[in-house]
Amino acid sequence: MPLHEGPQQDERPVYVNPFLGPANPVGDMTEAPPKHRMPAAPMAPSTAYQLVHDELMLDGNARLNLATFVTTWMEPEAGTLMAECRDKNMIDKDEYPRTAELERRCVAMLADLWNAPDPSAVVGCSTTGSSEACMLAGMALKRRWARGNADRYPSPEARPNLVMGVNVQVCWEKFCAFWEVEARQVPMEGDRFHLDPGAAAELCDENTIGVVGVLGSTFDGSYEPVAELCAALDGLQERTGLDIPVHVDGASGGMIAPFLDEDLVWDFRLPRVASINTSGHKYGLVYPGVGWALWRDADALPEELVFRVNYLGGDMPTFALNFSRPGAQVVAQYYTFLRLGRDGYRAVQQAARDVAGRIARRIAALGDFRLLTRGDQLPVFAFTTAPGVTSYDVFDVSRRMRERGWLVPAYTFPANREDLSVLRVVCRNGFSEDLADLFAEDLSRLLPELRRQQSPLTHDRKAATGFHH
Repeated sequence: MPLHEGPQQDERPVYVNPFLGPANPVGDMTEAPPKHRMPAAPMAPSTAYQLVHDELMLDGNARLNLATFVTTWMEPEAGTLMAECRDKNMIDKDEYPRTAELERRCVAMLADLWNAPDPSAVVGCSTTGSSEACMLAGMALKRRWARGNADRYPSPEARPNLVMGVNVQVCWEKFCAFWEVEARQVPMEGDRFHLDPGAAAELCDENTIGVVGVLGSTFDGSYEPVAELCAALDGLQERTGLDIPVHVDGASGGMIAPFLDEDLVWDFRLPRVASINTSGHKYGLVYPGVGWALWRDADALPEELVFRVNYLGGDMPTFALNFSRPGAQVVAQYYTFLRLGRDGYRAVQQAARDVAGRIARRIAALGDFRLLTRGDQLPVFAFTTAPGVTSYDVFDVSRRMRERGWLVPAYTFPANREDLSVLRVVCRNGFSEDLADLFAEDLSRLLPELRRQQSPLTHDRKAATGFHH
């Protein structure tokens, strides 16, 4: 999440509507709490609620946020379950054994969904999201590599590295920075916007702890060719003897491909895939924050990374970056698995893909835009302005669509395609065909005004792609 600085200049207190009554039990209607200091006295709960509620009205509408992959709608029954479990600490498995059991069942269901050869051998856990899951997977890769290179590591010539495409989510860059691993990134080239298997294999050496394949790129929604990546690494092993594992970052695609692309081989069917993560709060259809990390077997997750504590009662193994965490999201994940089943997930994800394909075709038909992807892998597509469009750019489109309530991110691609600026639309459950039609109609209405511009107006691209996205 972004870092925030302290109070800048605005030291005005929060305004209290006299209709709300006294700001606190002993105050009068003219007293108001400060913004950046804790109030000296308590206030009525209804007043505190209304102050916070009113300020949050200025947030964007989550359902109209086409930038986020995160779930923005769940059934009321799921919300009720989450409210019932919000006080349960997920880590306290001895005190809340049934919540722990539901977590175990979710891991077993994912192991089966991802075609583990022996689901009973799979080791897994819930996390706060895919970012933590990726950190855990990276830690396991590094420790496994270090264990096999104990005679050389640590030493200056044995600096571990991790190979990935330049399109990976920022959590992988964080992992490399936090755990002192060299990030070796395959750049984009031409119309290839993700990792190339052959180029990835060429970057590997005896210090490579693993290669990350992304099933559903954040930049354009495309799947990376995991099977081809594993084949390239098989060839590398035949030539050099290097046996390099693969981690699949299935933050989004891990909950799309099993239902819509059953013939696509990307998961534990590939012997080289050691671990997989996904975001339960993305296409797992649960409110933020839950993720999942699974390892093929105990050998893929070194035992020395698993800690055992008894001060909550019992003997509790734990592998996570944080300790206390609410059980509500895990319970909601189990509810959703139970509620939908495979057929239900298939229907929900197919509906999202259908909406993405339909709206992508409508945008292409406008003539002002060129599609980079069409929403036929992740229900996500990216597009840019057509070559002949010079009066406006994607940043202008993003800014103007925001005026109508739509949050559509505009951004530049990484090396070697920093020249390419795009818009991305994420279609999630709850983004219906009706909403998609409204989006396309609003975009169409803007085009005459945008075409009349002399030139693009959004000169500060950093501001255009700033905090609100």
